Amino acid sequence: MHHQAEDSGPGGYAAARLRLLNEKARSGPPRRSALAGLTDEWLAGLFAAGAPAARGVSLVAVGGYGRAELSPRSDLDLLLLHDGSDPGTVSKLADRLWYPVWDLGLALDHSVRTPTEARRTAGEDLKVQLGLLDARHVAGDLGLTTALRTTVLADWRNQAPKRLPALRELCEERAARQGELQYLLEPDLKEARGGLRDATALRAVAASWLADAPREGLAEARSRLLDVRDALHLTTGRATDRLALQEQDQVAAELGLLDADALLRQVYEAARVIAYAGDVTWREVGRVLRSRSVRPRLRKLARERSDFLRRAVVGDGRALGGGPAPERSPLAEGVVEQDGEVVLARAARPDRDPVLPLRAAAAAAQAGLPLNLHAVRRMAVGARALPSPWPAEARQQLLTLLGSGRPTVDVWEALEAEGLISLLLPDWDRVRCRPQRNAVHLWTVDRHLIETAVRASAFTRRVSRPDLLLIAALLHDIGKGWPGDHSVAGEVIARDVAARIGFDADDVTVIATLVRHHLLLVETATRRDLDDPATVRSVAEAVGSPGTLELLHALTEADALATGPAAWSSWRAALVADLVKRVAAVLAGQAPSGPEEAAPTAQHERLALEAVATGAPVLSLRAQTEPPAEPSGDPEPLGVELLIAVPDQAGVLPAVAGVLAMHRLTVRTAELRSLDLPDGVDGSVLLLDWRVAAEYGSLPQAARLRADLVRALDGSLDIAGRLAERDAAYPRRRGVAAPPPRVTVAPAASRHATVIEVRAQDAPGLLFRIGRALEDTAVRVRSAHVSTLGANAVDVFYVTQEQGVPLPGEEAVAVAGKLEEALRV
Repeated sequence: MHHQAEDSGPGGYAAARLRLLNEKARSGPPRRSALAGLTDEWLAGLFAAGAPAARGVSLVAVGGYGRAELSPRSDLDLLLLHDGSDPGTVSKLADRLWYPVWDLGLALDHSVRTPTEARRTAGEDLKVQLGLLDARHVAGDLGLTTALRTTVLADWRNQAPKRLPALRELCEERAARQGELQYLLEPDLKEARGGLRDATALRAVAASWLADAPREGLAEARSRLLDVRDALHLTTGRATDRLALQEQDQVAAELGLLDADALLRQVYEAARVIAYAGDVTWREVGRVLRSRSVRPRLRKLARERSDFLRRAVVGDGRALGGGPAPERSPLAEGVVEQDGEVVLARAARPDRDPVLPLRAAAAAAQAGLPLNLHAVRRMAVGARALPSPWPAEARQQLLTLLGSGRPTVDVWEALEAEGLISLLLPDWDRVRCRPQRNAVHLWTVDRHLIETAVRASAFTRRVSRPDLLLIAALLHDIGKGWPGDHSVAGEVIARDVAARIGFDADDVTVIATLVRHHLLLVETATRRDLDDPATVRSVAEAVGSPGTLELLHALTEADALATGPAAWSSWRAALVADLVKRVAAVLAGQAPSGPEEAAPTAQHERLALEAVATGAPVLSLRAQTEPPAEPSGDPEPLGVELLIAVPDQAGVLPAVAGVLAMHRLTVRTAELRSLDLPDGVDGSVLLLDWRVAAEYGSLPQAARLRADLVRALDGSLDIAGRLAERDAAYPRRRGVAAPPPRVTVAPAASRHATVIEVRAQDAPGLLFRIGRALEDTAVRVRSAHVSTLGANAVDVFYVTQEQGVPLPGEEAVAVAGKLEEALRV
């Protein structure tokens, strides 16, 4: 049976709906409400036409539609409620309602139930019960709808002690599955933590009368996420909640925002408000439920105590009375612990004690306890800016807070939610909720800075000035959000902040140096030739002193660990440690060792002699491991050392790189050099000392690698063809278009060679393509330093002319240009 909607023609609901959605002047809550009202009228008309005199039946909107929050492509959540007296009529009425909705292409979530069935289903299915909490009458028997609403709310309040823990578990499972809305580059506005579902859960908690969410800013945050979802529906024409990268600019334009970053920042701000409200609310729910569970025992104890007092007189004859007062344990001046939270002492005066917020935060973080919401709000209302420079106590409390480890995160977020961080550190506003469009980064800029301080707190025992390490960790990316290089901008801001906090001139200089050069060690270790004296000298000149080097080493590791798993590993740690050791020697007055001093080992000579004797490549594979980067981890493989000796000839780099790509081996570091043979041995041998790792699965056998390398060098193995076939068989998913590759010449990076740096999207066979392109330019590759961060490859090549000298300036630029052109194809 198929029905057309009576008023879905040009002048009916469909046309009115289209006009409403195209009205630019009306958006946000007014449009959602108007769309719900228009839909109500249409459905009420359908209901009246299908059941003109029906009693004991009503049409009820539930869920988002029940809240009158209809986005352009939202589902219609409808319940046809009936008293069970005339099932046949109800069935026909359902057809008269559902088919016109489907005919218009609207998504429909529908059910037909009696009040008893609805109540039973709600008792069995928490999601159904949550939907019914927002039940709203649309048409039919109003008394039936009202009775159901009353019953459902009463059930919810009665069952809250059992249902709320289940709801909390649902929220936590969803958060684990979907991630945190305030950090995701492609967030799900509904499902991620801090999203629309969490906001609905907070409404349900409030409806239970057991606890209530902090309301300041919550409605605005919810409304902002709904506005973004509206714009997403309008620009995509789909019922989607995922804010995909390729749609963010359009959605931003629809909302009148500057760009996609401004959009994400607003989304993150809203998500942070909802997530923080959730933390506070669920903590309160837990406290109330715990107190309820102990109340029966307390009543029994009170009765026993009362009986005792009737039989005895204490002291001067006055009976002891009054209930037990909550225990309050002092933590710091003006700060106490009560009921598992940090609150203000009764005598605390926030308006007269500007250090109180930092003192309370440091005490909370040290005790591993949450800051009470009302205490934070009281401090925020009465807070005064600290004088400049800060008093010594304020600086010490900030350092205590930053050095407290993992608890610092929640305490900092509590201060930030009420504007106290912006009062203490005005520069923080520029990085607050700032997205990082880089797959390597897990966090927004501000959260990354706090995470770096958390990581640095574990290293305070290995540096002589832990205070400078913690402040540098907090400020190292503070320049993000300003034009130009964030390290350069950050150095200026860090000088100002460090002086304001109260550090002396020498300490301010060290902090500024750490911020300016926080990327120096890892970039140099992974992209430069550490055997080149110019490399080590340049780092030593930038760092200046052994104490600053020690701090920079710890900051480098903390920053990388706080970035994400792709930014740090044991092999990277080993490279940085090697560089630090060499720089420390230079700062102690020793001359850096040059490449000519690196003597070949006995194994190198053995492989080289075998290569000369056989006239073919010879190789060895040897696994290497290092202690874990974090104390709690297992030893992490550094990869496999691959040594290859090849009679000197053209095409070695692309041949080796291509064979490794064919065998799905990832290259981590790569060095090539010509080896001097013992006297009396004719010929020249290239030695390749590479570190590789299996992309997945186990390593191939050395014999297979050697056989393929022989074929690659004699031209009988078509590497390019084989890699192209594999790419065609397993096409990669299309995502956002990657930026084009960039090839540059590093000025004055070495006196022994020209340094060419390649930045490109990482892909199987990339090193093979680079090697082939360099081979075509007739340069000699002395060493390669391969580095991969997420989807980005940064590969550095030390190249010379055939005679072993650096390229002239114009030739170097030309080689870089040809290489970039080859990679763009």
